[in-house]
Amino acid sequence: MIKISRRHALKLGAASMGATVFAQPAAALVKIVVTGGDFEPMPIGIPTFSSTDPQLGSELTQIVIDNLRRSGLFAPFPVEQMPLKMGEVNASPEFGAWRQLGADALVMGTVQQTGGQMRADVRLWDVVAGEEGFGRSFGSSEANKRRVAHIVSDAIYKTLTGEDGYFDTRIVYVAESGPKANRTKRLAIMDQDGANNRYLTDGNSIVLTPRFSPNGNLLSYMNFSGDVPQIYLLDLSTGQQQRVADFGKMTLSPRFSPDGNHLAFSVTTGADTNLYLMNLQQRNPMQLTRGASIDTSPSFSPDGQRIAFESDRGGSQQIYVMGTQGGGAQRISFGDGRYSTPVWSPKGDLIAFTKQKDGQFHIGTMRPDGSGERVLASSYLMEGPTWAPNGRVLMYFKDPGGDSGPQLYTIDVWGRNEQRIPTPTYASDPTWSPLLA
Repeated sequence: MIKISRRHALKLGAASMGATVFAQPAAALVKIVVTGGDFEPMPIGIPTFSSTDPQLGSELTQIVIDNLRRSGLFAPFPVEQMPLKMGEVNASPEFGAWRQLGADALVMGTVQQTGGQMRADVRLWDVVAGEEGFGRSFGSSEANKRRVAHIVSDAIYKTLTGEDGYFDTRIVYVAESGPKANRTKRLAIMDQDGANNRYLTDGNSIVLTPRFSPNGNLLSYMNFSGDVPQIYLLDLSTGQQQRVADFGKMTLSPRFSPDGNHLAFSVTTGADTNLYLMNLQQRNPMQLTRGASIDTSPSFSPDGQRIAFESDRGGSQQIYVMGTQGGGAQRISFGDGRYSTPVWSPKGDLIAFTKQKDGQFHIGTMRPDGSGERVLASSYLMEGPTWAPNGRVLMYFKDPGGDSGPQLYTIDVWGRNEQRIPTPTYASDPTWSPLLA
């Protein structure tokens, strides 16, 4: 459910990289407190931002509306229902009319353009109390207008939920095209809502399992170029690619440590696959697991002290947790079925996983000790969970089978609000960036 409560001394974050935040006074404001999956979204009014360019004002407003609606926590009113059709930021809201409509919060804005630059002035109001939550200005070049709308959305989300947003982020995924038996697979990047899609690799070799570094500047991934598939790094700022190391054996399932200095991955030798840890500066791999089993899909805890991974050492595919120096692995999955692809939440409270049971695939979460297992979504084929940076939304890919192909979906941690994320081609293996800096 959602509880509405009061709070003071708001702390509002600011994003940069081409977007500047100015004034930000704080006040008491209604707040969403989500305690379970059965709740009603907060009704919020977002009239079209006023602007000398009505199309620009309308476009930015619609991005904010779409972001908040997709989160599942907010219910923006349709334009035709609102008592105010245009959001003049300096106008005093008619709180009585908004209360009569049933709104709890109100966003008003103005967009200005000068010499290729734009400025969005935005105010958030508590309709119930008739008080201002914040007044902020966001500056950017016109080329970054979508980012401004995402940053505005994050500010609203954080103020009303108390948690960081996730709208000013990007997704890297494997774009699949061509015949099903021989698909081209290349890396692509886009905004979290599917906009601004572009390709990062040329498709001359198959690529799989991309993973963002903690600062969002690097990608690790599996590249099938050459005789043996190997792990590569891609610098997103330069486009430069390099092989991590030449093991002469297949390397797979890379994952960065939280500080970005190490990479965990698997190396296959004959029928065995074991985990390794490599310092990216020294490039001296350390073997973490040993034995006649398949150990793969490592994922670090946010504090960097533990690694979750999948292994068949007990006779079936299950999830284990061990220290980052190896040894002492403890099994944590004990439900029916086979468990794989563990991914630690950025908040540290949950581990997402894929489970296969009774001919179905399931995306779910459990606590780091294995308790509290919850299945969020099920389908013919679904895999590859990745967390939004606030740890409250998951993305994964789902394939309905037949002549179709995989597509990307999101769902919240309560198993609500599953939505497809549009891509130009079939899409698999998503990885979610941190908030952009």
